[in-house]
Amino acid sequence: MFENLTERLSRTLKNVSGRGRLTDDNIKDTLREVRMALLEADVALPVVREFVKCVKERAVGTEVSKSLTPGQEFIKIVQSELEAVMGEGNEALDLSCQPPAVILMAGLQGAGKTTSVGKLGKLLKERDKKKVLVVSADVYRPAAIKQLETLATDVGVDFFPSNVEQKPLAIVKAALEYGKTKFYDVVIVDTAGRLHVDEEMMGEIKDIHQALNPVETLFVVDAMTGQDAANTAKAFNDALPLTGVILTKVDGDARGGAALSVRHITGKPIKFLGVGEKTDALEPFHPDRVASRILGMGDVLSLIEDLERNVDKKEAEKLAKKFKEKKGFDLEDFRSQLQQMKNMGGMMGMLDKLPGLSQLPGDMKDKVDDKIFMQMEAIINSMTKGERARPELIKGSRKKRIAAGSGTQVQDVNRLLKQFIQMQKMMKKMQKGGMKNMMRQMKGMMPGGGMFPGR
Repeated sequence: MFENLTERLSRTLKNVSGRGRLTDDNIKDTLREVRMALLEADVALPVVREFVKCVKERAVGTEVSKSLTPGQEFIKIVQSELEAVMGEGNEALDLSCQPPAVILMAGLQGAGKTTSVGKLGKLLKERDKKKVLVVSADVYRPAAIKQLETLATDVGVDFFPSNVEQKPLAIVKAALEYGKTKFYDVVIVDTAGRLHVDEEMMGEIKDIHQALNPVETLFVVDAMTGQDAANTAKAFNDALPLTGVILTKVDGDARGGAALSVRHITGKPIKFLGVGEKTDALEPFHPDRVASRILGMGDVLSLIEDLERNVDKKEAEKLAKKFKEKKGFDLEDFRSQLQQMKNMGGMMGMLDKLPGLSQLPGDMKDKVDDKIFMQMEAIINSMTKGERARPELIKGSRKKRIAAGSGTQVQDVNRLLKQFIQMQKMMKKMQKGGMKNMMRQMKGMMPGGGMFPGR
């Protein structure tokens, strides 16, 4: 998300970074470029106008902090205004009510409502330790009920059964009553979507809202619809007392205009971002972190949270103990590291949150392909326990067997073994405490140095 906007803004803001003082004249061109960058990112025109106006008012004649150059001060103003457009901070769900707290999901067909119900159910269960019940009131799309049931099973939350013969209002009332008698903390209701906003649909969802009186009414919108996302959000906001927005499929949208438009047009906060197909790919929305990513400064806080949430503590302790005892790093450890990386959304998922990714050459990014890591894991899985512990055993016939078992070629096995030896050397440097030596070793494992072979 935001790749195009990040690239354009980074290039534009470089031009102002060497200025001695911020004046109307020397930021005019930069502001024009910022305006064009936002419009190309599909940000709604009223939002762009307001944003540029606010930046200009704050920038011209501003007193520059002694610790910053005028250019840095301008970038700080742009970042601050980006945050203001998207909301001042993360607004969590307000579940402080007599249980069960009802969350109503609304949106157009295909926006990702049902998937978001499953993701949100998992998040509330695992992070907030809530007892969650989900129910589908979408009787117009039979597959929707089955889809939610399957998702609920996958993420480990309870599903309230419904069928296409029932009336949506009857379904939600029964689900709420069941939620009360079984002492659920949260009931999440998936409603029917249509291909466009229509009166019948709005009438039905208003009735459901009135019957449930939900604490949260979340509008689910596809980020890839760009400006239309903001317009649709406004239509729903006029009909329902929305409390927030879930922006889905942001990983497929390089522009990011919807994130910058929705809050301004509806006045409602974006509460979550759907960042992938996996059931844990739902992130709380932090305007400051997103603004930082847009300006190419990365999102290290989210990366740290990902690490804390997804890294297997036992595996990490086991590896740390091996290090302490000066024991070797084997292919079993290597596989464990690959799996941890996969849990964090793969290498691109991690790199996307690191500062300066926008400055990486395009061909270097192309070489960071997570399929390579999946292939490496498949090759290690094809080995025996003894081979993983003692890679030096892997010679000619063994290589052929491992390649056949993993659906790869012998040269792929050779490449993995070469990369493993590099990793092993690096770990030895770490054990000896030679950080400089280790960093030198790592350079050979970065794109262009052999870790991510070009294809």
